[in-house]
Parts: sequence; structure tokens; C-alpha cells
Amino acid sequence: MTDPTDAETACFEAGIKFGSLYHQFAGTPLSLESAASIEAAMEESIENQPHCESVTVSVQRDALEAELAASSADYTELTGRFLEVEIVVDYEGQTVVTRMAMEDGYPLMRLESVHDRE
Repeated sequence: MTDPTDAETACFEAGIKFGSLYHQFAGTPLSLESAASIEAAMEESIENQPHCESVTVSVQRDALEAELAASSADYTELTGRFLEVEIVVDYEGQTVVTRMAMEDGYPLMRLESVHDRE
């Protein structure tokens, strides 16, 4: 057994942040009027976590508009299909970039890159 490397720990930290982001906000009522405030709330809450360098959340308004047009309600619930997210983690000089976007109908979270900060 070996201790995890700094890069492995940075990847783990990124996974924790994605789990928090997705499960903390899934089901939140979402409308065109609330989209910007939900983006900001998600970014700010996850950026509070240790080793989080930045979070960028974008509500896909075209998908949201289409969902609302097919509904009698003025809002829907937040799910991954409405989000594009980038999370950057910095741990002990290792920078990890992760993203979530729709892929084949599923909100896929993926590791984009791991590199030395220097």
C-alpha cells in the first residue's frame, strides 16, 4: 500500500466538489428569472471548499426554455441536463480541471487535465 500522490489527492478533491455541487442543488426550483442567482449560489458555495481554485456554472438557457415551453408551470427542477460546469482544484502544486456537460443524454463529469502549477 502506498500513500496517494498529490495529483491523486487533487483528483479526489475535485470529485468531492462535484458530488457536493450536484447533489446539493439537484431538485432546486429553476426558472429563467432565477438562473443567474442559482449559477452564483452554486459557484460561491463550492468555492468555499478547501483547495477549490474556481467554479464556473452555466445554466443552459436554451434547454431550460424548451423545458418550460412544454410545461404549464413557470419553473422546473434543476437537473444536470441544464448545467455546464467547470471546477478547478489546486492541491500542493497540482492543478486539476474537471467539467460536467451533457453527453449522450447524460450529465457526464470528467477529468480534463492534471498538471503541475509551476
